[in-house]
Amino acid sequence: MATPTLSKTDEMEAAAAASPFITVTFRIRRFNPEISDEAQWQDFQIEIDPKERVLDGLHKIKWDLDGTLTFRRSCAHGICGSDAMRINGKNRLACKTLIKDINPEKPITVEAIKGLTVMKDLIVDMEPFFQAYRDVMPFLVTKGNEPTRERLQSAEDRERFDDTTKCILCAACTSSCPVFWNDGQYFGPAAIVNAHRFIFDSRDEAGEQRLEILNDKDGVWRCRTTFNCTDACPRGIEVTKAIQEVKRALITRRF
Repeated sequence: MATPTLSKTDEMEAAAAASPFITVTFRIRRFNPEISDEAQWQDFQIEIDPKERVLDGLHKIKWDLDGTLTFRRSCAHGICGSDAMRINGKNRLACKTLIKDINPEKPITVEAIKGLTVMKDLIVDMEPFFQAYRDVMPFLVTKGNEPTRERLQSAEDRERFDDTTKCILCAACTSSCPVFWNDGQYFGPAAIVNAHRFIFDSRDEAGEQRLEILNDKDGVWRCRTTFNCTDACPRGIEVTKAIQEVKRALITRRF
């Protein structure tokens, strides 16, 4: 009895069926001020496992297809916050976004976050964002002599601001805010979240000072409660809730 054999075509089709890789199109908004004042879209096709992340796809493009593609990334595990970008029209971390979760059958659009000046490709000038962060005094302020032991705090007091300690300064929330898009002078959600973290810390003694900073015309009262910031936060922080709590503290002076 003859043993059935597979033709070369059959073998290729079987190998393709067994392969975890799919062909994906990345549509990236490119900008290089040394070449043109206008940004333009550029398509790249790559073979990639759909269980990999958008950041993996960007690496493949940069390492194998176009070394001039420019973007920020560091830890690649959702902790540093440096690879925030707009993926299919939404602010996300490229290192946390799986290919399979964003409909890879259509082109995956990738562009820089909005509201901040684009320097090149997917990199924006983060200085205005970090200046707003510095302006709200994101550090513990106390008076008197330095203690000889740690400052104790109850679990209940810690829970009061636990959510806002999760911020990784990725700017996804701030660059999703329509108010920030229209007026870069607005402190923005991330700065207010980091002010909240210290305003409601029982060990801190500069809550009133921070509230006065945020009582400015570019402070919390500019928020229009659209919830874009909460939706965009990759850490799941209830950003809009934190902003409302700061507003309430300004009115009641209770925090």
